[in-house]
Amino acid sequence: MRFTDASTPSSVCSPTRYGLLTGRYDWRTDLHHGVLNTTDPLHIETSRPTLGSLLQSVGYRTAAIGKWHLGYGKEKADFTKKLSPGPLDIGFDYHFAVPQNHGDASGVYVRNDSVVGLRSDKSVSAGRSPYGREYIGIDAPQRVDENVMDILTVDAVNWLNQQDANAPFFLYFAPVAIHFPYTPSAQKGTSGTGLYGDWIHELDLSVGRILNKLDQMGCADETLVIFTSDNGGVLLTDGERPEAVAYRAGLRCNGTLRGRKHSIYEGGFRVPFIARWPDHIQAGSTHDTTINLVDLFATLASLTGQSIPANASFAEDSFNFLPALLGKPSSNKTRSTMILHSPNGNFAIRQGPWKYIEGKPSPTLKRTPRKDELNPQLYNLTEDPGEQKNLINDRRTIAAQLAELLNQQRHQGHTRQ
Repeated sequence: MRFTDASTPSSVCSPTRYGLLTGRYDWRTDLHHGVLNTTDPLHIETSRPTLGSLLQSVGYRTAAIGKWHLGYGKEKADFTKKLSPGPLDIGFDYHFAVPQNHGDASGVYVRNDSVVGLRSDKSVSAGRSPYGREYIGIDAPQRVDENVMDILTVDAVNWLNQQDANAPFFLYFAPVAIHFPYTPSAQKGTSGTGLYGDWIHELDLSVGRILNKLDQMGCADETLVIFTSDNGGVLLTDGERPEAVAYRAGLRCNGTLRGRKHSIYEGGFRVPFIARWPDHIQAGSTHDTTINLVDLFATLASLTGQSIPANASFAEDSFNFLPALLGKPSSNKTRSTMILHSPNGNFAIRQGPWKYIEGKPSPTLKRTPRKDELNPQLYNLTEDPGEQKNLINDRRTIAAQLAELLNQQRHQGHTRQ
C-alpha cells in the first residue's frame, strides 16, 4: 500500500528520527533548530517509551541497525568509553551503527555500546575525509565510505538469520543511502543519472537483500515491512554536484513539489511511505489519508494490542492509522492537523487543504539560513500542491485561525487527544 500524503515532522534527519521512534514532535525537546552533532548525548530520555521498548514489552526481539544520529551517553559522548545510555537503554536488544551520518567525524562503527575494534583511548591523527571533514581521531578501524551500505546490510541480514521465524522481531534499519556523500559501490553506472541515481540503486539493492532474507526465513507473508524516508530529497539544478547532474538527466527527487530537504515547503516533508504485509494489505493499493512518521508509535501500539491512554505522557503527537493500513473504516480519532518544523526553527501547520507557514526562525539560532522563507504564508494544497500562490492576504481569517491553532498545540504539550 502506497500512502500518497505521508510527511515527516521535520525536513531534516535527527529530529524526524526522534519523532519516528517516540511519537513526539522533536521541537518539544531542547533541540529547537538544526540537528544533533556527532558527540551529542543521547537525545531520547531513557524513561521515554520508544518503538523499541513498546515492542520489546510484548515479546519482540529488537534491533537498531544503520545510521543512528540520536546521540550516546549522558553528556558529550566519549567514544573511547562505554557509550551508555544508548539504544540498548531505550528498547533495543542489538545495535550496530554509523554514529551520526555517512561520512561523519567519528569515522567508526558502534556495536551495542562500544566502538568496533577500539584499540586504545589515545587520539590518533586521522586527517580529513575526501569531503573535507576532519575526523575525531578515534583509535579504531576507520569506515570506508564505499563499503558502508554493504556492511550495514550484511549485519541486518545476519541479525535476521539469528531470529526465530515463528517469534516476533522488530528491525529498525536505517541505511546511509541516499545521504551525502554519494558513494555507490555495487551499483556504479547503473542509473544513467550519475552518482545520485546510482546511490538510489544501491539502496534498492539493500532493501531487496533484506526482503529476500524474509522470503528465505519463510515469514515474509506475516511480516509488516515499511519503507519511508526521514525528509524530502536534496534538490539542486545548477553546478556539478551529483544532485544537479541527476536533475539535468531527468531525475525529479521531489516531483513537482516546491522546496527540498531543510526547507519549510512540501518538498522537504512529503516522503514515500510504502507498507508491505501480504497476509493483511492489498498489494498495489493506495491510500490518501494524511499521516506523519510520528504516527507509527500509536499505529504499532494498536497493531500489538496496546492502548495509549488519552492523558499519557508519551507519544504525545501520534495518531493511529492502522485501520487505513488494513483498508478498514476508522472508528478512531484520526489526524486532523499536522505541525511541520524546519531546521531554522520555522513552523507550519496543516489542516484540511490549508497550510499556514509562520515565517519565524528559532530565537536561539545565531545564523539564519533560508531567510526567503521567513515570512507568513498560506497555501491551499488541494488546489496548489506546488505552493506557488501565497493566499495570506486573501484569506486572513483562515490564516489567523491556523496561527492560533499552531500556538495552542505548541503550548499544550500534545496534539493527540
